[in-house]
Amino acid sequence: MGKTIAIIPARAGSKRLPIKNIKMLNGIPLIAHSIKYSLSNSKLIDDIYVSTDSDTIKEIALQFGAKVINRPAELSGDLEPTVSALKHVLTVLNEDIDTIVILQATNPLRPKDLLSEALNAFIKNNSESLFTVSRDHKKLGKIVSNHFKPYNYKIGQRSQDLEPLYYENGLLYITKARLIKKDIIFNDASFPWVVNHKFASIDIDTQEDFDYAEYILKNYNE
Repeated sequence: MGKTIAIIPARAGSKRLPIKNIKMLNGIPLIAHSIKYSLSNSKLIDDIYVSTDSDTIKEIALQFGAKVINRPAELSGDLEPTVSALKHVLTVLNEDIDTIVILQATNPLRPKDLLSEALNAFIKNNSESLFTVSRDHKKLGKIVSNHFKPYNYKIGQRSQDLEPLYYENGLLYITKARLIKKDIIFNDASFPWVVNHKFASIDIDTQEDFDYAEYILKNYNE
């Protein structure tokens, strides 16, 4: 059986929050949180790679114990899908890799046992891919011709009686390398692993998101 590796995609560019991947969160760069999480699961992961086009991110990754794959400029644009960077990593390594754990730097906080539990489910269910989801308890609707049309509830319905809906929280993805080679990270056949945890609400794209992550780190113990 081939290796299980972790890949952390981290390009330099970011429009809404410049240089977010290297902003200091609780004393260390944002990307370092995902590297440290990978290292804490070293019994499950054979190698940890950061795919980046940034010399600064490269230095930080090496400092915190990850290996680095230099991402070409043509795979680092705003519109370039993440799967392109993942395929590039596999091409560069050219090794017998079976499973890939994808950790986004913008999701720095994860429950301690998340990876081990998700990987066990991935193996037990003989899945090709898995991604984490969380329950959304909001009353959602659409605005049509200036009128609000409830989507997942009826007017007057109690929130606790809503039909369960879930959102992709970005905490982690697990997929077979052969899927990545077909330009697929996950699809409608993927196994959804439900995570009900405060950390699932943190996905950093703006300064407000970053401030919220700092608040949770300072005030919330797992």
